[in-house]
Amino acid sequence: MRKVIHKIPSKLFVEIINEKTYKCVDCEKLDGCSHLYHGKTPQALIAHSIATPSLVAEILNQKYVLGTPIYRQLKEWQRAGVLLSETTIANWVIKCAAIVKPLYDLLHQKLIEQRFLQGDETPYEVLREPNKPARSKSYIWVIRSISRSDKPIVYYVYGDTRSGKFAQKIYQNFTGILQCDGYTGYNLLTDSITRVGCWAHVRRKFYDDANKVLGHFKETRPLAILNEMFRLEKQWLKLSSSERLDRRSKSLKPLVDSFWQWCDQAEALPKSRLGKALIYAQNQRKALNQILNFGEIDLSNNASERNMKSYVIGRKNWLFSTSPKGAEANAIWMSLIESAKANGLTPFKYLQDIIEKISKLPVFVKAEELEDYLPWNWQDENKLAIPAKIAVAK
Repeated sequence: MRKVIHKIPSKLFVEIINEKTYKCVDCEKLDGCSHLYHGKTPQALIAHSIATPSLVAEILNQKYVLGTPIYRQLKEWQRAGVLLSETTIANWVIKCAAIVKPLYDLLHQKLIEQRFLQGDETPYEVLREPNKPARSKSYIWVIRSISRSDKPIVYYVYGDTRSGKFAQKIYQNFTGILQCDGYTGYNLLTDSITRVGCWAHVRRKFYDDANKVLGHFKETRPLAILNEMFRLEKQWLKLSSSERLDRRSKSLKPLVDSFWQWCDQAEALPKSRLGKALIYAQNQRKALNQILNFGEIDLSNNASERNMKSYVIGRKNWLFSTSPKGAEANAIWMSLIESAKANGLTPFKYLQDIIEKISKLPVFVKAEELEDYLPWNWQDENKLAIPAKIAVAK
């Protein structure tokens, strides 16, 4: 017996929708007024457009999941018999983003209600941004739930600045524990938010010091301590939060104390690699020590950085946004897609369904009407994005 895999190429089909109008002649004889009746055709996704939820979902899947920018999709659509322009597709992406934006806003609301969050930010270029040169930096911020959350959410937001005031805006009403790097913009967050540092950022800087001469890596004492901390954390990954907190109290705290003791006694030039590593660690000392108080939080902020990497990979392909509306649309679609993936959903199916159903809801939709479309509530007959058993190529 042997197994082989065949592919059936996807097909496009054209649906022609006619709406007939009838006139009641007998009614007109009774009152002298014309009585016209017509059927109710399905509501168009975008007025005067050939766009459908499945067509738009495929474009979004190609761009945001597979990293194929719009201009590279055009020839493939042309070969399939659909003549589209880059401007047309870009408008579809922006207009459909406006349709699902209430769900995007609800994700943010649900995220802020959680107790533990992680955050990061990265530069992004928007060409036609009001009152700013074309080459100036804007930013994409990411906020996500922790890996142990039962309702995983990944939320991207576009901002024209990296200032602490923007951080205050997106974390408004959040009163829990936030894990992030040492960027000073987070210092403006209110006292109701407890900052937890990222030990991976610290380890990277000490690794750079140990690897300062290419090809002559030597593990230093502080790096050895940090590596041992991460080795232990890997062993405790599947423990409950309370069990992990107990292990940290017994086994991790002595290592943390040894690390700080070494840092307090070390001497280095401020501008040397070791000096920069020491300054970064000491400035984050209070936040880094918070890891000993919460078993729910991981030792590093790597989960949010992986989500940011997904955006960065996309950025390398589509390069920039022409307008703030385009940048906001990118943030909306990436939030829905990454949240869907975090909940084990197939992005294409999820996008197609929410575009189709939310477009039929009232303009001023209520939050409770969107609950069924949150990723952890959405039902799919094939919820796992990756099948449990697949054929292995040989």
